[in-house]
Amino acid sequence: MRTALTDLVGVRHPIVQTGMGWVAGPRLVTATARAGALGILASATMTPDQLRSAVREVKSRTDAPFGVNLRADAGDAPERVRIIVEEGVRVASFALAPSKELIAELKDAGVVVVPSVGARRHAEKVAAWGADAVIVQGGEGGGHTGEVATTVLLPQVVDAVDIPVVAAGGFHDGRGLVAALAYGAAGVAMGTRFLLTSDSTVPDAVKARYLAATAKDIILTRAVDGLPHRMLRTEMVAELEGAGRLRSLYRALRRASGFRRISGLSWPAMVRDGLAMRHGKDLSWSQVLLAANTPMLLRASMVDGRTDLGIMASGQVAALIEDLPSVAELVARILSEAETTLTTLAAESGPPGR
Repeated sequence: MRTALTDLVGVRHPIVQTGMGWVAGPRLVTATARAGALGILASATMTPDQLRSAVREVKSRTDAPFGVNLRADAGDAPERVRIIVEEGVRVASFALAPSKELIAELKDAGVVVVPSVGARRHAEKVAAWGADAVIVQGGEGGGHTGEVATTVLLPQVVDAVDIPVVAAGGFHDGRGLVAALAYGAAGVAMGTRFLLTSDSTVPDAVKARYLAATAKDIILTRAVDGLPHRMLRTEMVAELEGAGRLRSLYRALRRASGFRRISGLSWPAMVRDGLAMRHGKDLSWSQVLLAANTPMLLRASMVDGRTDLGIMASGQVAALIEDLPSVAELVARILSEAETTLTTLAAESGPPGR
């Protein structure tokens, strides 16, 4: 299935595995690349040295293109960009819009730049700055997300920019891929669906909790860091939603201390990161600290299996997912479903004038 996305990045299939912190490591990205889709390493939860090591590990296992996701507002973003360029990574994706200068630096080095956006105006901005494509996430998507549904946001962005648009938020099968293409997208990006594969390193008990989730178990909350965050309702989330400011601050300090030890960040650096993630919002100090150490809350679940202590970012499609295929099986299934859907549509439309 050839599209503007496959031509741009050199993959066989118009499917992207998103850069999920603590989830999108070398194993998952390698499996995705081998399956012919675009796998993206999540660098925000890695040190620069770990990132370089992860990139080299993927390159040692496959010659297929892959990408790295990074935060444009991180203090060490220039160092991570240098690693991407030096190691010959094909794609750089961003959770937030990179600067015009950063886009130019990457493009000059031959790296394809694909920011993620949640609004039409953001897509227009990065397109004007030279981004090669955009991933557009509707409100159905997991993690930090907006409130506009994919079916409303996607056609807005497709009509507004002349670069390839990848649809995210609410996709998990071949029918969704066909729908996205019908809207004018060049492919789909999925996080939760790839998290729930046998190639994902997320603990089995955590995967089981995702598989058991119903639509009512997947909520959009501001209790974690003051920003809209879609996730499973866990003990931790319920506690944050019911906690007062002092209690929230105490718990945030404890978790920030743990993340500081793991990441090597100083307290001033953590506060700077937290403030940078406010994006102009009026957040409490507990929310600023939680914003800075959200990776620690994700790690508790995604690495340690402690769903009672962590958060579990999730798209709404978790309510529709019932199995844990390998990535190769998943990609093959999506393509088969897409072909069947297209064939059915062609048959039902019939010859002209019917």
